[in-house]
Amino acid sequence: MYKLKTNKSINKRFKLTSNDKLLKHNSGKSHLLQKKSSNRKRYLRKVKLVNSSDRSNFMNSLPYIK
Repeated sequence: MYKLKTNKSINKRFKLTSNDKLLKHNSGKSHLLQKKSSNRKRYLRKVKLVNSSDRSNFMNSLPYIK
């Protein structure tokens, strides 16, 4: 059987926790920060969990993540 290819862009952007949950960074923190409030920028710093309904789509692209 042939090797499955890992989606490298997803592999770089997401991280798997020990409880098999996916972590992601928020978007919107790279530029145009002057007009965003301090509270909003602080909120964007945090890492979030990927929704469980979307998790299966990502896991199909990451066959060797475990």
